[in-house]
Amino acid sequence: MGGCDDEKRFPAPAQLSIRLTLMIFSFILLTGLFFFALFRGYENFPFLQYSFNEPGFIWAYIGMSIINVFITLLMEGIARFESWKQNMQETEQLKKTFRQSQLQGLKSQVNPHFLFNSLNTLSSLITEDEQEAEKFLNEMTRVYRYMLRSDDEQLVTLDTELKFIQSYLYLLKARFGDAIHTQILVDEKDLDKHLPALSLQVLVENAFTRSTISRNSPLILEICSCDDQKITVRYNKQIRSQSLIEGVDKELDNLIRKYALLNQPPVCFEEKDTECCCFLPLLDKKEEVVV
Repeated sequence: MGGCDDEKRFPAPAQLSIRLTLMIFSFILLTGLFFFALFRGYENFPFLQYSFNEPGFIWAYIGMSIINVFITLLMEGIARFESWKQNMQETEQLKKTFRQSQLQGLKSQVNPHFLFNSLNTLSSLITEDEQEAEKFLNEMTRVYRYMLRSDDEQLVTLDTELKFIQSYLYLLKARFGDAIHTQILVDEKDLDKHLPALSLQVLVENAFTRSTISRNSPLILEICSCDDQKITVRYNKQIRSQSLIEGVDKELDNLIRKYALLNQPPVCFEEKDTECCCFLPLLDKKEEVVV
């Protein structure tokens, strides 16, 4: 009881020496009183023919005091280890909670210009080709359903992301026609690997936003696998006005921060004379940030 009271009175780590000193002093004092009463108590039983043995009392007192000191230090060590372990768990939990909140704040938002342009394209197709308009509407539904669902998922398989990006590219192709050429060359072994939802959409939108696009100078976009467990988005370099790409820079920053928060290798960018490349790391397994 004395040890518990001392721990309540002096709970701070800086008061450890005071707490241990008081605990050890209390135990030694109580041990001395206990052995003195025990040794003297035997003298009250004549049939034991016992008289107070001072050397025996001293050695028993010293031995038990040493045991008490050892047990006190051992219990304090165990208590501090358990406290340290609990603090580490709480700290890790707080870190995960913080990362989770940051990731939730980095969810990609639907580009309003993309929505407006898609609706314009749909409106034109309705008057020109009803079947094509229906197909466009179906692909548009898939795109926005995926975008809304991505709010509930941190990571998706590459296969899932590619199915979405094919629908996304279909909408762009319907708008730009022969002004864009796309190709997807992904190894089958990479399809089960994972990446943050909408990662490819951010890189594809980056390519379209940064490039001038026309039938005479089409955008050539390629999505392919790399040997070092990465997916590459490559496009020909046709730089447009810098004032138009501020929004996509923010999305790229968000994508880079997502990989950092998930403790994954960084997203890399490479710019050459004639083309630009974005290298997106793939994850072997789905490592959610759980809180």
